[in-house]
Amino acid sequence: MPTMLPAVPTIDDIRAAAARIAPHAQITPLLTSPALDARAGGRVLLKAEVLQHTGSFKLRGALNRLLQLSDDERSRGVVAYSSGNHAQAVAYSASLLGMRSVIIMPKDAPALKIERTRAFGGEVVSYDRYTEDRAAIGSAIAQEHRLTLVPPYEDPYIVAGQGTLALEALGQASAMGYAPDMLLVCCGGGGLTAGCALVAEAVSPNTVVHPCEPAEFDDMARSLRLGHRVANEPGTRSICDAIVTPTPGEFTFFINQSRVGAGLTVTDDEVLAAIAFAVRELKLVVEPGGAAALAAMLAGKVDTRDRTTMVVVTGGNIDPAILARAMGVA
Repeated sequence: MPTMLPAVPTIDDIRAAAARIAPHAQITPLLTSPALDARAGGRVLLKAEVLQHTGSFKLRGALNRLLQLSDDERSRGVVAYSSGNHAQAVAYSASLLGMRSVIIMPKDAPALKIERTRAFGGEVVSYDRYTEDRAAIGSAIAQEHRLTLVPPYEDPYIVAGQGTLALEALGQASAMGYAPDMLLVCCGGGGLTAGCALVAEAVSPNTVVHPCEPAEFDDMARSLRLGHRVANEPGTRSICDAIVTPTPGEFTFFINQSRVGAGLTVTDDEVLAAIAFAVRELKLVVEPGGAAALAAMLAGKVDTRDRTTMVVVTGGNIDPAILARAMGVA
């Protein structure tokens, strides 16, 4: 392991993160559905993280990171970059802790996510995701204003915080008498996948974690197949704005490479179908990036027959126009 990478979180780190964020985070339900079971030909357990505060799992990592800042760091504030869900999570967590937050967001991020980030107290700085480097912008702002940079996934505290989702979900499954054969999780930079993989390795080693990505942003799937990180083609597009990263994180790929199963990919049409299914059959509103794992299951991207499959719907901050399109009323 290169010395430049931080230490990989342990299961004890993830359990400590769970205790740390417990006063502020929601315990989200693990749902069953006859309609899902019928489609899968087996048992499906749906982790409804859309019901988390700020509407996504990102709160877990953001809270865990901010709660460990020193008093001096808190007094100066934080800066983050995100297409929307990490943005909202950092802004919300910072406000909760009485801190300043500066959030770098793409100009074409869903208006709802920009509005909610501001409503949570974040100072939004816009950039062009196709021509500018958000990490470079974030580093410059952090240095100029002496703010702590809170990246969306390349951070052990973020990974440990995201891992609390799997710790919680696998505990709920065990209480229900289930040991999942698979855990399907939406994947962008790989932070949630990494946290889930670390938990599964420690407490449910027979559960295979499958990262699920948009077909045009399958950098994690291709990187896993090739054994090294690869990038997506510049200028590609997907409705799954929450998980359209250019390449897997170095730290998160290091964790995932030896711990996860094959990556699964879904098309925009399959994602739209999953959003419509979630509304009609599950009564849940799921955003495109948060529906990738559900889309993979519904589209048969992995064999679920006679197996127990856990699926995470990771976010519900959907643009109204996309929701209308999914429901066939656009």
